[in-house]
Amino acid sequence: MKKILIRVSIGLLVLVIIGVIVVGLFLGNIIKAGMETVGPKITQTSLKVDSVSVSLLGGSAGIKGLVLGNPEGFKTAQAISVGKAAVSVAPRSVLADKVIIRAVEVRDAEITFEGSPFGANNLKKLMDNVNAIAAGSKSATNAPAETGTTKPAKKLQVDDFLITGAKVHVSLTGMGGKEMTLPLPPIHLSGLGAGPEGITPAALTKEVLGQITAATIKAVGSAVTDLGKGATDAAKDVGKTVGAGANKIGKSIGGLFGK
Repeated sequence: MKKILIRVSIGLLVLVIIGVIVVGLFLGNIIKAGMETVGPKITQTSLKVDSVSVSLLGGSAGIKGLVLGNPEGFKTAQAISVGKAAVSVAPRSVLADKVIIRAVEVRDAEITFEGSPFGANNLKKLMDNVNAIAAGSKSATNAPAETGTTKPAKKLQVDDFLITGAKVHVSLTGMGGKEMTLPLPPIHLSGLGAGPEGITPAALTKEVLGQITAATIKAVGSAVTDLGKGATDAAKDVGKTVGAGANKIGKSIGGLFGK
């Protein structure tokens, strides 16, 4: 009898593991579809994801090939692309009202900056879109629930969010369309949505995109300033060279007339 119970227990455990794996496989497709549905509503641009893999047993997820499009009016096809991102989740929280994400790590993101760091650009336009949605989301969250309304979206908590190895591909306006590629310093966020109310997907997008935008504009602004300083110094050097040359020519002409 004892052997039968052991065999039954092992059999049930195997079925549970298989079930979790199968659910994890389907859950990845569900999350992918959710990202591609909710994302464009927040950014007002296209958002595509190649694949999402989920391990419920390990409490981890992987995102591959995320591409965020540019707002209308900009020539470049995309604003941000991420080859891979790793996510660690507290498994039990997936079924709770607030999903606890332990860590998000994004490596080697490609950011496209189009416009001017001192004026209009694609990232500022994205931020305008996200800010408008985040403000509406906050108002809706603070408003009292009405009878018969849909259940509010789950809140999130992100303990650690790290972006490293990012590069910015710059296409400047007002400088002859000059292009350059700049490294972006690491971006580290922590304690997002740590309170009881958590943080909405729109507010989380606002926080992360805001940090990316600020760091990008700072890097591009510094590069443009350096370019301007370099051009000024070069002009001064040319002026000195031309002046010295003119002085020598003047002396030579004076010598011809015996002066």
